[in-house]
Amino acid sequence: MAGIGFELKKLFNRRGLFASVRAYGYAGIVCTGPMLLGIVLLLGVLFLCSLTGGSEHSRELLVCMITYTLLSSLTVTSFLSMVVTRFIADQLYEENYETILPSFWGSSALMLIVGGILYGIFLAFSGAGLLDGFLCLGLFGELILTWNAMSYLTAIKDYRGILLAFVAAIVVTFLVGWFLLFLKIPHVEALLIAVFIGYGVMMLWDTALLYQYFPQGNGSAFFFLKWVDQFLPLAFTGLFLHIGLFSHLVIMWAGPLQVKVQGLFVGAPYHDVPALAAFLTILITTVNFVVSVEVNFYPKYRNYYSLFNDKGAIGDIQQAGKEMQKVLNMELKYTALKQLLTTALAISVGGFLLNALPLGFNDLMEGYFRTLCVGYGLYAVANTMLLLLLYFTDYQGALWLSGIFAAGTSVFTFFSLFFPKVYYGFGFLIGCGIFFLLAVIRLDAYTRKLPYYILSVQPVVAEDKTGVFTRLGYFLNKKLEGRQEHEKI
Repeated sequence: MAGIGFELKKLFNRRGLFASVRAYGYAGIVCTGPMLLGIVLLLGVLFLCSLTGGSEHSRELLVCMITYTLLSSLTVTSFLSMVVTRFIADQLYEENYETILPSFWGSSALMLIVGGILYGIFLAFSGAGLLDGFLCLGLFGELILTWNAMSYLTAIKDYRGILLAFVAAIVVTFLVGWFLLFLKIPHVEALLIAVFIGYGVMMLWDTALLYQYFPQGNGSAFFFLKWVDQFLPLAFTGLFLHIGLFSHLVIMWAGPLQVKVQGLFVGAPYHDVPALAAFLTILITTVNFVVSVEVNFYPKYRNYYSLFNDKGAIGDIQQAGKEMQKVLNMELKYTALKQLLTTALAISVGGFLLNALPLGFNDLMEGYFRTLCVGYGLYAVANTMLLLLLYFTDYQGALWLSGIFAAGTSVFTFFSLFFPKVYYGFGFLIGCGIFFLLAVIRLDAYTRKLPYYILSVQPVVAEDKTGVFTRLGYFLNKKLEGRQEHEKI
């Protein structure tokens, strides 16, 4: 993310309102593009289905199929996303650019195989039609590649290209959807095909950007698996964060709000739609983290650590530490304030706007929306502090925080099912509140003793951690090399 921050700083140095709007817009698309695209397309598909006379069953089935595919792909990629980001950062630092593209295809292949088998088994018994099942499985594969590409796109400076890919995906989806519905193709199939083609456009565009930026190399496609063993806490941190963020949706699907749509496709629209809308309120913090924290905090952070590496004087190190801590506290305060104002605005105005849309909002859903807005707001600020802990290489602290977050939201949401329906959103809210409080405590305690963790906790001798993932990488590389030699013969 430091590469993005460096480029954004040049954009913000340009004067004028339009330059600032453009910089914030680029940051929003780069950081939240796939996530925002999923929400926009899902809400757009619902609107298009209602506008063209689609049945309630068609709308519910579309929501279930797209939501299940989105969450499944996010869960599969979450285990490797942070590790892959660390691998890319190390390779860029060492200027090993030729290893990056092979690792993209290697990591994508592993996730496609493992995730495709698991999701394919589910679809086989889900009760979905043959065409619907193939479309969901194809969309799942596209999403795997798209999510994984975004981990690599943090090094891309072509913001205009990324923005065009995002816009093209939305435009193509709606144009194809309108055209297929005009041909009288059933709503579910027509709109699934449209979403499949839309994400396909973004996937191809992002992949083309990767090839434009990184050289094609002959490096090992599975060399990155060594980083999984070395940074295993990062892998589980990413997985736990996604579990904590989405488990309350899955638990609600099994509760009293459950609506059986078709086969194994069930949902809880009274809870899902407010959750989807509330989730949008954290985008401001996601963008702010990159724009404010990355652009303003990173130079102080880099200066502080460079003094340790370059044998700086103690007085200079202490002064740099104070400056870094001051900027960190200021940016965190501004981030929390912006999220607070966004949440308050969403609670005040959001209900009115959502009632105006054809989403079937009622008083119960409006109550869920307010509760979940507060929960997501707390999560957004806590997640910012967790990312800062990762900056300071507090991997164990981040792991514990993410694990508590996953357990808290899951357990409290489960117990909330034993209370009246109006309290269902409070399980997620309590889990996020605990996550927030512990993140504040951990970040404060860690930064107070930062010189100790830098100088005394690190191992004296470099440790070469090898394990099951490293051995898997060697095994897959040998198989791949053997196959390539056989093809040459």
